[in-house]
Amino acid sequence: MNYFSFSPVELEALRLSLWVSFWALFISLPPGIIIAWILARMEFPGKSILNGMIHLPLVLPPVVIGYLLLVVMGRKGLIGSILYEYLGFSVAFTWKGAALASAVMAFPLLVRAIKLSIDNVDPGLENAARTLGAGPMRVFFTITLPLMIPGIITGMILAFARSLGEFGATITFVSNIQGETQTLPLALYTLMQVPNGETGAMRLCLISILIAMAALVCSQRLEKRFPGYVKG
Repeated sequence: MNYFSFSPVELEALRLSLWVSFWALFISLPPGIIIAWILARMEFPGKSILNGMIHLPLVLPPVVIGYLLLVVMGRKGLIGSILYEYLGFSVAFTWKGAALASAVMAFPLLVRAIKLSIDNVDPGLENAARTLGAGPMRVFFTITLPLMIPGIITGMILAFARSLGEFGATITFVSNIQGETQTLPLALYTLMQVPNGETGAMRLCLISILIAMAALVCSQRLEKRFPGYVKG
């Protein structure tokens, strides 16, 4: 068996997985930073409910998340129908939908890593900057954000790796369309169902393991280098 000769389908799945994971991270990073800051620095009624909703993808079956996305963002969904009717835009059964599903599933890991980093930022530094006349935005961008960087990087690594491995929500929301939504896990699943697909499935399995291990090693090295910021 040749484990180093990739078929066009396998290469396309790998390329699409990287592309989808990049966009999943891109669309989730800004709201992830904002929500992490809100959870770490603000007190308000319903905070525990917001925190629970953010972490729901960690405990719900991914198929449930995919079905909810279909109900909300499908062409006949609550929001998706409006987008399709007035803008001619639809994310269901497209790579954009795969990116959205991956972003939702990886979002809790991103938020948690960033929030832990904010929790370890000394509020005294922020208060000192305010007493010197710095406004809230200036305090955030000159004090808080630079000190959050290790947690942000850790969250990005974990979220990217989680996006690469997303299966249940993706196949439920956007199906398994070769060249459009067939990411690495979906291609592996497909190869397992066809005759003589074991070699290709093993190649994709090994790639998935290598990517996941690389992400974990990077995360652990960051924890050792910045223990005060990325550990709770």
